[in-house]
Amino acid sequence: MTQQRLSLSSMIAAATAVVALGLPGMASAAYEHPANNEKGVIVHPEHFKSEKTRAQVKAETEAAMRQGLLSYGESNYPMPVPNVGPGKTRQQVINEMLNESPAERSERLRLYSPG
Repeated sequence: MTQQRLSLSSMIAAATAVVALGLPGMASAAYEHPANNEKGVIVHPEHFKSEKTRAQVKAETEAAMRQGLLSYGESNYPMPVPNVGPGKTRQQVINEMLNESPAERSERLRLYSPG
């Protein structure tokens, strides 16, 4: 029989995985309690205490987005849409298209052509 030895790197990876998977459970342990039901927990939101206001959290999120500190998937916070005022009327758009130069027309057609 051969005996296999675990390498140090695989032991470190396993310990890191255990810690990483356990942290979310520990973070919510203050207001989620085990229960004998289908869900497995009972949530008590009144047990959750935050030291920050909603405005402070939104400001921190926006600052982190501007600095590029959020990883992919964390930056789904909807940014406010700038108010650009009323758009063009249908007739204004038609007039612009009728008055465009041949170079502008070919660029527009190339940009919006299929394939």
